[in-house]
Amino acid sequence: MENQVSAPQNREQPKAHEEQHEHQGREGREGAVDAVVPGWRRRPARVVLAALTGCAVLGGALLLWPGGERAAGPPAPAAGAQAQAAVLAGAPAALPDLDVLIGERETYLRTHPRDARSWALLGAAYVERGRRTADAAGAFPKAERALRTSLSVRGRGNAEALEGLAVLANAREDFRAARGYAEDALRAQPKRWTAYGPLIDACTGLGDYKAAGRALDRLTALHSGPAVRARAAGVYRDRGWREDAAAALADAAAAAQGPAERAAYLERAGQLAFERGEPEAALRHFREAVRLDPDQRAAQAGQGRALAALGRTSEALSAYRVALERQPLPQYALELGELYESLGLTQAARVQYELLRERVRRDAAGGVDGSLVLGRLEAGHGDPADAVRLLRGAWERRPGIEVADALGWALHRAGQDAEALRYAVIATDQEHGGTVRSAPYAYHRGMIEKALNKQGPARRRLQEALRINPYFSPLAVPEARAALAALGEPPEVALPR
Repeated sequence: MENQVSAPQNREQPKAHEEQHEHQGREGREGAVDAVVPGWRRRPARVVLAALTGCAVLGGALLLWPGGERAAGPPAPAAGAQAQAAVLAGAPAALPDLDVLIGERETYLRTHPRDARSWALLGAAYVERGRRTADAAGAFPKAERALRTSLSVRGRGNAEALEGLAVLANAREDFRAARGYAEDALRAQPKRWTAYGPLIDACTGLGDYKAAGRALDRLTALHSGPAVRARAAGVYRDRGWREDAAAALADAAAAAQGPAERAAYLERAGQLAFERGEPEAALRHFREAVRLDPDQRAAQAGQGRALAALGRTSEALSAYRVALERQPLPQYALELGELYESLGLTQAARVQYELLRERVRRDAAGGVDGSLVLGRLEAGHGDPADAVRLLRGAWERRPGIEVADALGWALHRAGQDAEALRYAVIATDQEHGGTVRSAPYAYHRGMIEKALNKQGPARRRLQEALRINPYFSPLAVPEARAALAALGEPPEVALPR
């Protein structure tokens, strides 16, 4: 397994893959199998073939009776089949099931190296496992090799591989490439509903919220089900429709086909509840998600966030450590470091910030663009000038409101408040797509306006941040309250006669 790989270059069109296929012989394909599944020619042919179609219902629908217990039904399919059904439907899969699926596909491909669909499925499974374990350097290069091998075997109309490359590019935060691959997949199969999920993610990452909405409309016209409801919830949240997003996630969780899928939707519901300033409800969602799927590390980090908001700091620290142990995402390290800093544990905070930097460097070996989270770290706890440089580059590649907010804050921290306000407006102004109800975004804009002596707007924005979520950050909330106290009450103005 390679430990380093360059960031993916410009995406290739299906025609280019077809030409590559026409010039590639059996020797090249066997070399690809060696790269992804080492030693396949030296091992006995133990074929474990999981069906490439079917199992979509995961053993049939289980009815939820009024008493709360599920009715008896057919036995659940094998772990590999469960993971396969989830991956093919763009739904979350359990980590142990993914491991089984990957083992089955690797074994099968040692004796069937020309099966393009199996290569595409293996690549998609590698992406999902890399995302769940935060092992970008180990999983993403293998995923790319498998997906490109699928294209080399069957380039024309290979929507499965193109969709997999779109999902991989989104995981690497290369949203331009992801959008191109998803659009190519839909040109190959216009009614391929699963390709709309990565297209929505890519358009959102690029700040094209109207295109994301159009893609959702086409998706819902083609298909329904829990994965589609979860996609809709994300679009609703970005539009500021928090109640609609919560209802869509509740529907998705109720209709989920397995514990891992249901846990993933409950984790997203917990995120939404926390953003609404409801840490108790968020904690309930996160705990249920972990009960259903102990590998749901995002929900464990969410528990840390909610417990910190409730003042239960010892439990919060423990929850963050558990999440980081098995899914060491840079964002978790940033949150844990800021919690340590809010408690006066500056040395422990610095350890987490350095771990974040190291993690971003390691993820770069898997082609991941970590400039956003690293820019946030440098803006708040490092060199603001470095943050501005990183985030200007990120803005060129992915001009979404997340980057606009981070760049505005970095410019403020670097003393460039006039330019900072322009990006803060993009992140919070409905005209620019900033319709999401975000306490951090409102706080950043309020502090920038305060620095520019715009006292009225600053007061309104800071009050809005605390009204949306009075627990949004253990470091920023006290600063917001202190800034509001310094601004004082608005001056009394005599009423006109």
